[in-house]
Amino acid sequence: MRPKTDVLATAEAAAGRPSRAEAEEAVRTLIRWAGDDPGREGLQETPARVARAYEEWFSGYGSDPTSVLRRTFAEVGGYDEIVVLKAIPFSSHCEHHMAPIVGQVHVGYLPRRRVVGISKLARLVEAFARRLQVQERLTAEIADTLQEVLQPRGVAVMVEATHACMTTRGVDAREAVMITSRMLGAFRDNPATRREFFAAIGK
Repeated sequence: MRPKTDVLATAEAAAGRPSRAEAEEAVRTLIRWAGDDPGREGLQETPARVARAYEEWFSGYGSDPTSVLRRTFAEVGGYDEIVVLKAIPFSSHCEHHMAPIVGQVHVGYLPRRRVVGISKLARLVEAFARRLQVQERLTAEIADTLQEVLQPRGVAVMVEATHACMTTRGVDAREAVMITSRMLGAFRDNPATRREFFAAIGK
């Protein structure tokens, strides 16, 4: 039986991805470019740590967001009112500077006979957030996937986040919070339903 590291290297090569060793060497290059010595004691293990962190931060590329929602429940006692899960925390990275995006997502939908476990809503957010992102696309992907898989009467998604690409560099706008939303079905067509969602999330 081949060692796990050999199996991983084979899988990376088959997928056209750089090897872990190549990724770690790229980190060493960036450390040297920043002006430090990757060989000094405090930085010797940094390339391996960064590679492990990237595996976690970008694990969404290995997830199928639609599969997260496939298990639904029909025994809901005829419940057909709004379902809201607010303040789902997330962290992502912007595709322009690879800087952190940190915030929360509010999700609502109007079920059509079936509902999904609330943990699955948080997992859906994570599946899309753990990729290189822009907030507008993240918002649309969450809403569109919910609509496609659950086929509810409507979907509402709001995302609030701070972007390190502008809070720690550039314009240095430390207090800036970006808000995006996507309303589908009843949440787009019916102002009362939309107001109910905003009231539920405290907006």
